[in-house]
Amino acid sequence: MNSVVLATSGGKDSLLALDALLASGQWHVSALLATLWVEPDGSEWIAGHGIPASLLRAQAEALGIPLRPMRIPLGADDDRYGVALEESLEQIAWLDPLISHLAFGDLFLEDIRAFRERLLSRLGWQALFPLWGLATAQLAQHFLARGWRALVVAIDPERVPEDLLGREYDRDFLAALPPDCDPCGENGEFHTFVWDGPRFRHRLRLERGGVRRRPGQLTLELSLAASA
Repeated sequence: MNSVVLATSGGKDSLLALDALLASGQWHVSALLATLWVEPDGSEWIAGHGIPASLLRAQAEALGIPLRPMRIPLGADDDRYGVALEESLEQIAWLDPLISHLAFGDLFLEDIRAFRERLLSRLGWQALFPLWGLATAQLAQHFLARGWRALVVAIDPERVPEDLLGREYDRDFLAALPPDCDPCGENGEFHTFVWDGPRFRHRLRLERGGVRRRPGQLTLELSLAASA
């Protein structure tokens, strides 16, 4: 069995990619690599999702897989991302020289795949795409049938109605999406955070807050619920 690192955002596609890798019997996921945006005040957020990094750490702990954070300044360009990725992979390879594969939950965006493959090839790593080319409507139903649970934590308000923010990612949510939206949100229509599922050792207890408005995106303020 070969070791692989999985790039994760904590969303449904990341967890489906994890599921696919482990179910194949060919891969051992030795670590989760998370891109975190760092604000000037030092706060850290899941890149693109607007969710605090503390939730991703809690998710990784519930999955029993080490989390390797890759920190970049908010709004960093592709060059800065490449530098941060190189540094992170060097650290991972130092811990386990046999690892040379990084997996992603990408589904069909050719330009993103090509960017990842070029970058990893330059660094001496190989990219894996365990979900690539799968029909997104079927993949969405598979996610639900497997028993994964997710919240819709970010939306593009120009493409998704605002009242769908904070909803459970379920059949009702999928039915309420506009017809031109991808059911997996692969074009950036929405993002999710997975809080329970078949590979969790325990579910996460979440506390909802308000809504944050950023250019082109609404995000749900979310935190771990305090222990009773």
